Amino acid sequence: MLHRTLFEPKTMAVVGVSLSNERHPANVVYNKNYFRYPVTVFAVNPKGGIYHKQRIFTSVSEIPGEIDLAVVAVRAEHVPAVVDECIESGVKAAAVISGGFAESGNRALQERLVAKARDASFPLIGPNCLGIYSWGDVDTFFLPLERMVTPDAGKVAIVSQSGGILVDQMVKFKRQGVGLSRAISIGNKALVRERDLLEFFAADDRTGVIAFYIEGFGEGEGREFVQAAAECPKPVIVMKAGKSASGTRAVSSHTASIAGDYRVFSSVLRQHGIVEAIDEYEMVSFCESLSAYHRSVGPRVAIVTASGGHGAVAVDTCEARGLVVPALDEAAQGAIREKLSPSVQQIASMGNPIDLTGSATDDDFVAAAAELSERNDIDCIIMLLLPYIPLVTSDVGARVSQLVRGEGTPIVAYVPHVEKYQMIIEGFQLNNVPVSTSIEGAVLMVEAMRRCRQC
Repeated sequence: MLHRTLFEPKTMAVVGVSLSNERHPANVVYNKNYFRYPVTVFAVNPKGGIYHKQRIFTSVSEIPGEIDLAVVAVRAEHVPAVVDECIESGVKAAAVISGGFAESGNRALQERLVAKARDASFPLIGPNCLGIYSWGDVDTFFLPLERMVTPDAGKVAIVSQSGGILVDQMVKFKRQGVGLSRAISIGNKALVRERDLLEFFAADDRTGVIAFYIEGFGEGEGREFVQAAAECPKPVIVMKAGKSASGTRAVSSHTASIAGDYRVFSSVLRQHGIVEAIDEYEMVSFCESLSAYHRSVGPRVAIVTASGGHGAVAVDTCEARGLVVPALDEAAQGAIREKLSPSVQQIASMGNPIDLTGSATDDDFVAAAAELSERNDIDCIIMLLLPYIPLVTSDVGARVSQLVRGEGTPIVAYVPHVEKYQMIIEGFQLNNVPVSTSIEGAVLMVEAMRRCRQC
């Protein structure tokens, strides 16, 4: 049902553009795309008129040429007629951002809308949603541009029942440096649902990781989704709401979803190697980690640091999550020590964590990581890189990252995310090594690879 034009439309109709309310959602959508995106946009309102020196068409059927996507932002009772018109006019898909359907008790109206779209095999997103964001192509979110925070282009696609959660995740992605390919808010998901989008993104050449925020499923829908996710050739991450009795009630009033038995759902995800993010923070770390490494790892972690305190915190955090930080044998310790610079050689602690001390240089971090990456008893390396150490340079991230090009042991890093340290962070990220803003975030990145099945 879904086609690439949904995310890369060349033409778009925005239905509901107002001449009296510049902050109307339809106006926000129209303005964003008219001024900033490579899509030809047509305004529609039954009253007609002129907007930005462009004609406002009184109906979709008046617009000359083919329309790839219609964004519908009119009162709920008028939506079925607009969708009818879209179908009859050959529009290829629609995103209905209007609310007032099943989420507010008006199930009959939503069922009438869906019946029309289903009979015509017409892809309909929503209702009660923000719609579609595709990096560099289109943005149907009715949020003013000056308030939007958009991540850089990247490999992660997000599907969310909640527009608010979706936008919040985009803010976190930006702050963490996680790249985004596409984002879609499906709201009441009356017709187009998670499984449809899973199949689309599995074949999407821009997307490497698929993340979902899910509130609930219809009867049998959850089983079908899990089966499809288990067969997906890309990592799939799921964050579920409605885990408690009160949460179940909340999702029902938000998108009219049935939350289902969370414990059963969570168990099934685990059995199928589908990564569940417990909360939004796990979601961010998991997305960054799995967009860099599409592989499953074991639980054995080596930690390299220049601060004993950071190392101790990382060990505790690893073990709290079931990861193992094995002590290195004498031979391994000697091999690493031999390659360290003279000023560090006699004072570094060679257990695990490896504490290179505040006298460490770039060469010391590289030497420790290189030796660890050759060992068969280490599955992943966490680098706790403290940029304020005097002898560390801004090239250290790029130099360490060279070790994992190809099939090297995965490395994840912790670097405080402030502007002053950006060159070190970019050195890692430009070489596809994930970097967290916190020690716990770095541990979560390892946890994501441990939970993920081999893709």
